[in-house]
Amino acid sequence: MQQDILINWSPQETRVAIVEHGAVQELHIERTLERGLVGNVYLGKVSRVLPGMQSAFIDIGLERAAFLHVADVWHRQPDGEPPAFARKTEPQIPIEKQVFEGQSLMVQVIKDPIGTKGARLS
Repeated sequence: MQQDILINWSPQETRVAIVEHGAVQELHIERTLERGLVGNVYLGKVSRVLPGMQSAFIDIGLERAAFLHVADVWHRQPDGEPPAFARKTEPQIPIEKQVFEGQSLMVQVIKDPIGTKGARLS
């Protein structure tokens, strides 16, 4: 499969397109005045754990608490290997056994906040 990444930059915005066989598959636009949070790393504090949703809300200092789903939690590996996501085929450890209210966590934004929803974290 032929795949190209096209980047166009100006002082006002950066545009990135992923093109497969001549057709645009994804288009990302980042405006200088509206920089996103994706990729930012924060030391957050767990404000609420929701076992029914298998998620937690983390205070990272923004207007709204950010969202962390159990599938986006990294797991420590044995023998000093770098952390990794659990595979979809592996059973998930329940969120309430991984984090607790008041706990400090190092988190990274994987999706910007939009509308009434806070940022999504890993």
